[in-house]
Amino acid sequence: MGKPGKKQTHRRPKPRAFYGGSDEDEYQQQATSEITIPSSDEEKESEKLNDDDQEQEQEQEQEQEQEQEEQSILCPSKFLLYQQSVQSPKGDISYLQKFFLMFVGGRSPLHLQEDFCGTALLCTEWLRSDTRRTAVGVDLDLEALAWCLENNVDKIGVDGCSRMSLFHGNVLQPLNAKLVKNKPLDLITNITLDDCEEHPETVAPESTLLLDPNSSMDDATKRNCSLPARDIVCAFNYSCCCLHRRADLILYFRHVLDTLSQRGGIFVMDIYGGTSSERKLRLQRRFPNFTYVWEQAEFDIIHRTTRISLHFHLQNRKKLRHAFSYNWRLWSLPEIKDCLEEAGFQSVHFWIRPMPDTGEMRTSEGFYAGRDIKYEEMSTFQQDDAWNAYIIGVVK
Repeated sequence: MGKPGKKQTHRRPKPRAFYGGSDEDEYQQQATSEITIPSSDEEKESEKLNDDDQEQEQEQEQEQEQEQEEQSILCPSKFLLYQQSVQSPKGDISYLQKFFLMFVGGRSPLHLQEDFCGTALLCTEWLRSDTRRTAVGVDLDLEALAWCLENNVDKIGVDGCSRMSLFHGNVLQPLNAKLVKNKPLDLITNITLDDCEEHPETVAPESTLLLDPNSSMDDATKRNCSLPARDIVCAFNYSCCCLHRRADLILYFRHVLDTLSQRGGIFVMDIYGGTSSERKLRLQRRFPNFTYVWEQAEFDIIHRTTRISLHFHLQNRKKLRHAFSYNWRLWSLPEIKDCLEEAGFQSVHFWIRPMPDTGEMRTSEGFYAGRDIKYEEMSTFQQDDAWNAYIIGVVK
């Protein structure tokens, strides 16, 4: 998530067709036929038939809704399975707050941007604990953003929804990102992402968007819309591995730097590594209703690239193979540090935690075992079989 995977189309009920005879044809037929006035008994019978038709239609609609619910239970969405197996938003937010207070301090972080946000689960969780908070999500996968609007946004209520803005676009071209509206039928509207001049207290409490009174949502652009400067920008789930070129990584970091508040802010990304990250590997983790499988292809040591596929094996023996697939460039810690510093960040910090040995955990827990092991700030770290890291870029 946060990274584009293979799309799965969701079939929706087709609109009723109005073909096979136009209204004008029907009107002409009625005009040429003999006009009769129905009796009261006929009127009652007609009303009764209409009522029966309405009841029958309601029953059919209820049956269709029930079938859809049963189908969603038997075959849940790949986005829901991803959230349940991969993401841990409360833990991430806890570390984000800790990093901000430690490296910036002086105020509580209120404005978050989640790049490569996918279904923006982190954004929705961020908004729950403080009514002053705002969240911005950016992703290239419109299907994931639409799923977020239909499934995650509704759970945070009207107030939370008004404080979150989702954008469909490439993080390397933020000026072209478009606002994903809360109305599912009006998904995309032109809007800019980088209009984040220093407005720490000018955000209206009912919205993260500042619009010209004479403009509409359909023509919201950089000229008439701005977002609060962000205290924290994050890119989780190893999303920066989607950027293969060093120039692109630096360009992205510069866009992040322009987005952060001039009063100080942090950028946080995560990365994984270890000797197991550079070879073919298959890990799985069991959940009550499904098994999550991480499949890592052969590792190209010249380009430092590999292909990652995520599969879900459901209880009913149905398999969602390649639910998400990524071509990744596995960046090293010093490479990322150099790019952050070249982009303009004043300091870079590494928080690392060792992970269980993949040889022992290959068929049970895999990379996501040992969640009770805490991250610690490291200035040196000896290579291990597997490890995870937060990388924090700081600007004051």
